[in-house]
Amino acid sequence: MIRPIQSHYPDEWSHCYGCGRLNEKGYHIQSVQGEAGITVCEFRPEPWHTALPGYVYGGLLASVIDCHATGTAAAHAHRLEEEHERHPYPRFVTASLTIDFLKPTPLAPFRVEGRILEHQGRRIVVACTVGGGAHLLKTVEARITVVRIPDSGWPATASLG
Repeated sequence: MIRPIQSHYPDEWSHCYGCGRLNEKGYHIQSVQGEAGITVCEFRPEPWHTALPGYVYGGLLASVIDCHATGTAAAHAHRLEEEHERHPYPRFVTASLTIDFLKPTPLAPFRVEGRILEHQGRRIVVACTVGGGAHLLKTVEARITVVRIPDSGWPATASLG
């Protein structure tokens, strides 16, 4: 069984409302490494995640995309660092999230796929798509810029710029 990317985060970084395994009330978003460099997240919305009858609330979609993108970046950085014997999965925070809602996403299980577009220093740009409904029709496209949290933690004076 493939362990979700988020299960590799150390406990001190596992409280996120979206993907934190230690957040009792969170979404517990889980992403896995797929084929050809694509990451995948399957999410089953609940009836209270409704925007309009039969369709998912856009804020939920943004949350799932956000956590999936940071997980995609963490897996990418970890893979690069494994060669240098650095094993912990690094954590990332979102600096920019641009979403295009192409059509309403049905209130049914949906799939998010992510892939790395750019990697420069601490910044990584991830592209995500959401597919929903019986045929997983593409309903959302997003571009997310994430920034790596330093291993020593995020100082209060730090900037994402």
